[in-house]
Amino acid sequence: QEHLVESGGRLVQAGDSLRLSCAAAGPIFNALEMGWFRQAPGKEREFVAAVGRTNPRTAYQDTVKGRFTIFRDNAKHTLYLQMNDLKPEDTARYYCGAGTFDDLQRGESAYWGQGTQVTVSS
Repeated sequence: QEHLVESGGRLVQAGDSLRLSCAAAGPIFNALEMGWFRQAPGKEREFVAAVGRTNPRTAYQDTVKGRFTIFRDNAKHTLYLQMNDLKPEDTARYYCGAGTFDDLQRGESAYWGQGTQVTVSS
């Protein structure tokens, strides 16, 4: 059973925008806070952004602040990541996760999806 399913990744050019989606199982989405992570080739998976469950608080990695926006649609059990002004260094496989707000920022998640590939060409 897939608890988290990411989609929306593709090849884009530097400066382009892209929106990722993560469809979550209802019990998980309703109970936990959600986040996005990414892993580039040869690097460890890293935290990108997190959003509260009912509290609209958000947190971002410094390199994406001002360019990425995380938000959730509680009625659709879907998490989004709007990415603007993409850069080649944003190239990675993007994953969504679910957990506590603090755990997510530490790179920890109770559940992982299969990820979606984002490639930004220069």
